[in-house]
Amino acid sequence: MEKWSSLDDQAVVMSRALAMDAVQKVGNGHPGTAMSLAPVAYTLFQRILKHDPANPNWIGRDRFILSCGHSSLTLYIQLFLSGYGVELEDLKSFRTYNSLTPGHPEYGHTPGVETTTGPLGQGVANAVGMAMAARYEKGLFDPKSKTDLFDHNIWVICSDGDLQEGISAEASSLAGTQKLGNLKLIYDDNRISIEGDTHVAFDENVSKRYESYGWKVFEVEAKADGDVDRDALEKAMLNAVAETKMPVLIRLHSVIAWPAPKARGTAESHGSPLGADEVAETKKVLGLNPDQSFDVPVDVLTHARQVKVRGAKIYSKWQDKFNLWESANSDRSALLNRLMSKNLPTDWMKSLPVFSTDKEIATRAASGKVIQEIAKILPEFWGGSADLAGSNNTTIEGGNSFLPIGSDMKNANPYGRVIHFGIREHAMGAILNGIALHGLAKPFAGTFLVFSDYMRGAVRLSALMNLPVTYVWSHDSIGLGEDGPTHQPVEHLAALRAIPNFAVIRPADANEVSAAWGEIINRAKPVGLALSRQNLPVFDRTKYSSATGLAKGAYVMHDTSKDFAVILIATGSEVSLAAKVQEKLSAEGIESRLVSAPCLEWFAEQDQKYQESVLPKAIKARVSIEAGIAMPWHKLLGDCGVAVSLEHFGASASASVLFNEFGFNIDNVVRAAKQSIANSK
Repeated sequence: MEKWSSLDDQAVVMSRALAMDAVQKVGNGHPGTAMSLAPVAYTLFQRILKHDPANPNWIGRDRFILSCGHSSLTLYIQLFLSGYGVELEDLKSFRTYNSLTPGHPEYGHTPGVETTTGPLGQGVANAVGMAMAARYEKGLFDPKSKTDLFDHNIWVICSDGDLQEGISAEASSLAGTQKLGNLKLIYDDNRISIEGDTHVAFDENVSKRYESYGWKVFEVEAKADGDVDRDALEKAMLNAVAETKMPVLIRLHSVIAWPAPKARGTAESHGSPLGADEVAETKKVLGLNPDQSFDVPVDVLTHARQVKVRGAKIYSKWQDKFNLWESANSDRSALLNRLMSKNLPTDWMKSLPVFSTDKEIATRAASGKVIQEIAKILPEFWGGSADLAGSNNTTIEGGNSFLPIGSDMKNANPYGRVIHFGIREHAMGAILNGIALHGLAKPFAGTFLVFSDYMRGAVRLSALMNLPVTYVWSHDSIGLGEDGPTHQPVEHLAALRAIPNFAVIRPADANEVSAAWGEIINRAKPVGLALSRQNLPVFDRTKYSSATGLAKGAYVMHDTSKDFAVILIATGSEVSLAAKVQEKLSAEGIESRLVSAPCLEWFAEQDQKYQESVLPKAIKARVSIEAGIAMPWHKLLGDCGVAVSLEHFGASASASVLFNEFGFNIDNVVRAAKQSIANSK
């Protein structure tokens, strides 16, 4: 490795100045951490990371996550210095509309940003997912470890705030169990948050905690003047790279906003501009001209961007080795090419099961059967649950448990397809995001629908980043029965439907489940499946329309006459109830249309012609039937419609008792239909 030079020192000085200038110019932001972390990020990008700015999506690269996303300038400045396409003008437009440098890093928006961060702790858990994905994918392409082509590290910088969030504890505990030796976490322990000294709320021994998780911990003390001890830090980084048997925490003691004369070590420097006078005084301390802003000497930038030369050499060397591997591993290289191109095997959907009408089956059980068939076709498909695999039906049979080498657990395999997340729902969601972000896998995981509350932050980020993550949420209503109101989701379908770019699918029967999984895999977008605990009838599709109509979100299942008077719109277990209501109405001379609406988001995507064909505006009498709050339905019901819904918590009793007591029975829905018809006249 090249010797640290005076130009490197100047690049760090310039990084600190740019952090001050960018925040001062826009009038808001977080300068303090970006200032103190400048030597950390610079050392990492220039001397440690395996990366090539000319190939930001290279599969062999190390990944870097800035979990403390509020300090986005820490990352943007290094992307600028490294030549990722972020330029000085982008730093000048920090936190402004349509800039490459938004307030928090956004995946898919700025080259070199590996994940969207800002909600604290998410980045730590994303990194655990990436580290798990790296190991799983190595099993696909190099299971006997004959090459280092698929070996790389996941680096994270996190803050006190990240490690206060419970999600990071969940994820870090699992990382220790998994012995993720490719995970390197730099903890910036500056003891400052918005409310001041973190010891008002956070004075535990973090190092001991991580050691108890099964991590290797390196301590890096600050220098006597408060600056980062860069030499000690680099030594710790190199030791971290050498550690391959367990995840690493580098606990870095720092002083926020160093070397600002008055702002250093203060809460104010965390999230506010330093002020023109303090910026000027700090530049004097740094040996810079206080009258100049965004001053980037050509020789310093030229020196920093030599990292592109180093990156190109690393990439070229890797590519040469890859070419040899590719020629010697035709099947595995074909799989890799397919995954990188985001393609699926030809006619893969023919493997999806078709369920007979012979017996009833819970949609969670049907999903489990579909998962087995998908797993046979798609090796990139893997997942697990938050300790509920038997209830969610999310185990891949014969897939073995994803556990590290040396585990004494039954069926342990470092490349297993069954992930045991433990009871860690929030981390599970963020880990799924990390797996998807790593680039090649299609992850899924399950828990009960009511516990989607515990993972909502991660679900929202799945949608924000448009990741191909599938959440399997079973026990979707009061149909779970005796477990009572704490476990019975009421508002959850509506709350999840409120997330932009997120699709919620509640299938009516086993064949809708099969169709749903096919569409999920083909679309490769964030989705939640809401599945029943209780058995449901399988519709006779010679009488009712094909379940493939699910692909459009809602479809006409059956009309009793072309001249129908009322439309019954239902989801999930309530579709079979609606079918019985339709028969009762017909017997009373009232013609109706039955619409299954498993995914309101996909229905909203359809053109007006299709929507009109399913829900003609001329028919104002409409009834929605769903065992949850009615909030999402009023748009489809209009002024005359009636919602058969659940506007209160459930109770502990059998499913049949609860559905009847709460109005999900034939007589009550028939009354609702008649009321809606009366409303429309």
